[in-house]
Amino acid sequence: MRLANARNAPPTPPPDSGQGLAAHLRQNRRGFVQLAAASAGLALAAPAAAQVEVGKASSLRKLVPAGQLEAAADQQYKQMLAEARAQKALAPDHHPQLQALRATAQKLIPFALPWNDRARHWRWEVNLIGSKQINAFCMPGGKIAFYTGILNELKLTTDEAAMIMGHEMAHALREHARERLAKSQATSMGLSIGARLLGLGDLGDVAANLGTQLLSLKFSRDDETEADLVGLELAARGAYDPQAGVTLWQKMGKASGGSGGPGLNFLSTHPSGPERIEALQANVPKVMELYEQARKKS
Repeated sequence: MRLANARNAPPTPPPDSGQGLAAHLRQNRRGFVQLAAASAGLALAAPAAAQVEVGKASSLRKLVPAGQLEAAADQQYKQMLAEARAQKALAPDHHPQLQALRATAQKLIPFALPWNDRARHWRWEVNLIGSKQINAFCMPGGKIAFYTGILNELKLTTDEAAMIMGHEMAHALREHARERLAKSQATSMGLSIGARLLGLGDLGDVAANLGTQLLSLKFSRDDETEADLVGLELAARGAYDPQAGVTLWQKMGKASGGSGGPGLNFLSTHPSGPERIEALQANVPKVMELYEQARKKS
C-alpha cells in the first residue's frame, strides 16, 4: 500500500512471511533502520495545552522503574526482529509500506513530549513484519511494529494507519504497560516491594526476564479510551484527518463481527463497539482546528 502517494487507494498486496517477501529482502547492516532524525534529537514540540481530556496517571506505576521496563522492551523488540528476519518476514528499508509508516512516525513523534518527558530520550524505531496477523503495537521506549495484515486486511488509508500509530504511541507515552505490570504484581504480592519487586529477584534482572510479558499485556477499558484520545490528538497535530479515527474503528467493528479472519490479535485486545466510536466522534471537534492548522503548515 503506497500510503504516501494514494491516501484512499486500496493497498497493493505486500510480501507475506511465507510468500514473496524473501524476494524483496536484502541484507543490510542491521535489517532495519532506526528513525534517525528522532533518535538523533529530532526537535520535539514544546509542551502545548492538550485538547482532549484524560485522567491522571496512576502513581502505582512508579513501582516499576521506567528505565528497566524500556530496556526490557528493547530486548524483546530486538528478539522479535531477529525472529522475523530469520523467517524472511522483516520488510526491507525500501518497502513502500514501511517507508510510509516511518514517514508517519516522523510527523507524530515531534508531538510526543507533552505527554511524557522521557520521550526526549527514546530511540524510536518502526518496522514492518510480513504476516496476516491484524496487529500493531508500540512498546515502552518507542519501539513500533506493524504487521502487513492490519494494513491489508482492513485496507487502511494513510489517515487510518496514522490513527493506529498514534493510538499505540499513546499507550507507550502514557505508560500503560508500566502501570498494568505494577498493578498486577503489586496485587499478587500484597503491595510488598523491595529487592524482589515483580518476583524477579534483583531489579537488575528485570530487563532480562520481563520482556516476554510485554506483548501479551491487555490494557483496561480506561487505558484504551485514553490511547484513543491521545492518539487522536497526536495524529491531528501531525496533519492526519481526525475523522479517520471514526472510520478506522468502524472497520474494526466489521472485521471483528465477521467470521474471524486470519490472526485477529489486535481486535482481541482492542474490541470495537458503539461506545468507543461515540467517544471518538465526541472528541473529533476538539482537535479539528489542530488538524487544519497542521495541514496548512504541511
